[in-house]
Amino acid sequence: MAFLAKGRIFVAAAAAVLGLATAAQAGGSCGKNGAGFDTWKQQFAAEAQAEGVGQRGLSALAGATYATRTIAADRAIHKAFSGSVEEFMKRRGASAIISRGRALKKSNAAMFANIERTYGVPPGVLLAIWGMETGFGASMGNQNTVSAIVTLAYDCRRPDYFTPHAIAALKLVDRGALSASSVGAMHGEIGHTQFLPGNVLKYGVGSGNLRDRNTALASTANFLKGHGWQAGASYEANMGAIAGWNSASVYQQAIARIAEAIDSD
Repeated sequence: MAFLAKGRIFVAAAAAVLGLATAAQAGGSCGKNGAGFDTWKQQFAAEAQAEGVGQRGLSALAGATYATRTIAADRAIHKAFSGSVEEFMKRRGASAIISRGRALKKSNAAMFANIERTYGVPPGVLLAIWGMETGFGASMGNQNTVSAIVTLAYDCRRPDYFTPHAIAALKLVDRGALSASSVGAMHGEIGHTQFLPGNVLKYGVGSGNLRDRNTALASTANFLKGHGWQAGASYEANMGAIAGWNSASVYQQAIARIAEAIDSD
């Protein structure tokens, strides 16, 4: 999906709108266009190195370019979550997600059963997120990940929020989970269920390669568990964990409705 609030970012976004992020905490002054980006990168490299980023990550940073498409998408992001939940579900193809989700649940029953045993998270919510985010892996994005997340760390809207994710992305390059040429969604989200880089470091399981389906779904379950998912409880009782994934009310309600429909089959 288009980025809004993975990991409760909405609060950070609101703070930025209120003017709390007039300058980046890291890497010197923020910018509202690409004019100062290359100078800022040189300053940011020193902080990244101090945070433990190695040579591969620093090289990826040096090669990052100002992501104009990311900035354009960021300025228009709230339009994607407008209207009622019914309108949102129709726009996002909820009926098709439910139908495909039910089929994938049956054809991958052993995998989903193993995830539920391990994390307590049922298949419906994982399939709902997977379908909503990337059409079950069909559309994982084509924006350069490092450039996108570094641009957002530089941009004046929310530098305090995105700076840790930019550092995390560079660390993932060091580890080999990302490369300087890796691509993903417009806001630097990665893989089948669209994790931001910092969440890959915190909740990614196994190899941390979120372009691998099984790893992405298990990592998503781990994220939900880490945000308070109650095994065996209703979706209504678990809305807090879903809100941890995305703060938009229409998104939360859509995920719960789609998940319940998939699990009821």
